[in-house]
Amino acid sequence: MAFKVPRGTQDILPEQTPKWQKVESVLRELSRVYRYKEIRTPIFEQTELFQRGVGDTTDIVQKEMYTFEDRGGRSLTLRPEGTAAAVRAYVEHKMFGYPDQPVKLSYMGPMFRYERQQAGRYRQFVQYGVEAIGSADPAIDAEVISLAMDIYQTVGLKDLKLVINSLGDKETRDAHRTALIKHFEPSIGEFCSDCQNRLEKNPLRILDCKKDHEHPLMKSAPALTDYLTESSAEYFSQVKNYLDVLGIQYEVDPNLVRGLDYYNHTAFEIMSTAQGFGAITTLCGGGRYNGLVEDIGGPDVPGIGFALSIERLLLALEAEGVELEVEDALDIYVVAMGEEAKLKSAELISSFRTKGIAADMDYVDRKMKAQMKSADRLGAKFVIVIGESELEENAVNVKEMETGNQEKVEFHNLVNYLLEHK
Repeated sequence: MAFKVPRGTQDILPEQTPKWQKVESVLRELSRVYRYKEIRTPIFEQTELFQRGVGDTTDIVQKEMYTFEDRGGRSLTLRPEGTAAAVRAYVEHKMFGYPDQPVKLSYMGPMFRYERQQAGRYRQFVQYGVEAIGSADPAIDAEVISLAMDIYQTVGLKDLKLVINSLGDKETRDAHRTALIKHFEPSIGEFCSDCQNRLEKNPLRILDCKKDHEHPLMKSAPALTDYLTESSAEYFSQVKNYLDVLGIQYEVDPNLVRGLDYYNHTAFEIMSTAQGFGAITTLCGGGRYNGLVEDIGGPDVPGIGFALSIERLLLALEAEGVELEVEDALDIYVVAMGEEAKLKSAELISSFRTKGIAADMDYVDRKMKAQMKSADRLGAKFVIVIGESELEENAVNVKEMETGNQEKVEFHNLVNYLLEHK
């Protein structure tokens, strides 16, 4: 039988991985600059962690989780997102006791959601995210948003839109919840079964429905910002002030609610406005989650974070025609003519690689012309040909492929020569 990659997943081939590595290096460098230290959590966790942390009224928990029972009868779930796991680690390892707060974390790795596959959206996808846990300062909200924007701008994206909203405090959301129920209840029969179930459990989720987003009642629904308490409105105002100081442009969207239950106060999304990007324009989303640490068994500690899909970032680069500068240089290709020459080539290549010089040679006994073509395809900067005469003289002509210039160099000086001309 012919095996194929599982539906909703992909093979990232060697010609594609340099782009991934470039993006990953940008993410790691900006994490370093912003001081978000990497944390690595398991790919699977207790199912209840995501039910409590993400919210049992969300699409993720109700429809998209890969959940299984292990041999000990425990219910485990492949992580659908990174925040719940990071907060679990924060609580378990008592990071709230660290002398320096907030604790700033970053992570990168595969996540899993059973979704309908479409452009830039897979069932196994790679997500980068950050969490700042332990501060209720609006300045850290602005810093987190700044880091997210910095990532996209550093890789060369220009067609971006930042949308922000405030989801307020508990008092705000309770008042808004009552207004939403009053608004939707008379016509709830016109909505999908999911929305009907959400009306009493979590009516805010109705605004995030993918099926009924064109229903007229969606546009006329009460705006959460109209119910902000004085303290929530002041907090949101301060966040905007910090964004203004940082020179970050944004739009306020009262209907932005995000798809996870743990958000409150600041919520934001970064979207691509590039032509041809696709119907789903969101690149990145995040927000504040005061109360989540307590829900997962820790103290009452505030937090904020965001996550982005690397697949969608690469899709946005393609839509804008941005070519990443990737490092995949081959410094030297060694052409060997005969068995003794191959032995010498292997010895030389080993000495090159120990000094960080990228080197390669032929391993399928091709003729000299075919080997030279291979060197050209691989983009080798230099080529040397080793035959009987070179072995006798202990020297070889080093050819620079771009110019065609050649220079005779003794074998024992090759490493120094290549290091000087890299």
